[in-house]
Amino acid sequence: MEAIRSKPNNITMPLSLLNTPFRFPPSLCCINLPPLPPARIRLSISCDSYPAPAPPPTKPTTLDDVSDVHPSYGKPGEDYKDVVHHYVPVYSSSEVVDILQEKCTPGANHQYQAMYSSFFGGITLDPSLMVIPMDDHMVHRGHGVFDTTMLFDGYLYELDAHLDRFLVSASKAKISSPFSCRTMRSILIQLAAASKCKTGSLRYWLSAGPGNFALSPAGCPQATFYAVVISQTFSQVNEGVRIITSSIPMKAPLFATMKSVNYIPNVHSKMEAEEKGAFASIWVDGQGYVAEGPNANVAFISKNKELMLPLPDKILCGCTSRRLLVLAKRLVERGLLKSVIVRDITVEEAKDSAEMMFVSSLLPILPITSWDNHPIGDGRVGELTLALSALFWEDITSGPKTRRIPVPYKGLQLK
Repeated sequence: MEAIRSKPNNITMPLSLLNTPFRFPPSLCCINLPPLPPARIRLSISCDSYPAPAPPPTKPTTLDDVSDVHPSYGKPGEDYKDVVHHYVPVYSSSEVVDILQEKCTPGANHQYQAMYSSFFGGITLDPSLMVIPMDDHMVHRGHGVFDTTMLFDGYLYELDAHLDRFLVSASKAKISSPFSCRTMRSILIQLAAASKCKTGSLRYWLSAGPGNFALSPAGCPQATFYAVVISQTFSQVNEGVRIITSSIPMKAPLFATMKSVNYIPNVHSKMEAEEKGAFASIWVDGQGYVAEGPNANVAFISKNKELMLPLPDKILCGCTSRRLLVLAKRLVERGLLKSVIVRDITVEEAKDSAEMMFVSSLLPILPITSWDNHPIGDGRVGELTLALSALFWEDITSGPKTRRIPVPYKGLQLK
């Protein structure tokens, strides 16, 4: 049997004098030992029956320990109430609803008129309840797609074209819709009717759905479909805006050609323009060809009176741009335009154009008069740009029924 040895004074005691590993027997108290030196005595015990001592903790385990690492946690000896300096209440479900409804007081001038959610399977007119689960894959992973349709004077403009693109985006994002296209169309029309909104926008999303916070959507039981009617006004824009070339990297073609909720590059691109006093920015690809704006396509009219649009192989193919190609043929028939072309456009060629414009669902035409402080044409809004804009507004207000779907406000029976 080994013994306990005190290295400073070489005192030896039999291990049998110990009753337990943590308590000295009374007989030990009667042994007259020489005085110990002031230095700390280190004892070593070698015995198979005793576990090895645990290593000292390497990370802070208490508020006192943490305070030595980060000053915001307080100092040792402080009361807990002083360390936790901001009180966070815990609310019941009913209290949360009351607070949300107080913040969204009924009768206030809210933009959000109605929401549909497949999560609860219906429509709500209460803005305070227009929410989605936090563990929805669209929220914490950006795994979702969306699209927008204009609602003007009681008609949904180009809904079918936007729904087709919506499902193409969903396919690229590997999201299987819980509904057929026909069913989603019916839901959106009923939502517009329930909102009683005559002019605004209809925005809708398809997400991989809620389930957990994992990276993979494998734990999400079913995709979710959301839609919101937002009241807003629209009018033909006759004044031009300034733009800049974006320094924010473009999305890769796979992600640029789907309308996903991953809009951080678009947001940064827009913010960059606003910081420089411009309306928006425009992307140029690595080969020097014009791409698109942060939330709009772009089109040009050359000095030879050709309407030019960039190829959509690396950018989002705009529903409004495709409609523009059709409407512009009327100006060709009148002899105002020479031709309509979709091809690669260099920056030099674009800046040398006679007219330039943004093309998007809710604009639908926005003239551009300056790019990087370089005037487009004579720096004024061009006549052909205004002519194309007028064609669009005619199409929106009195176009064919295939493009304008009437909302059955009176025909919808609400419970």
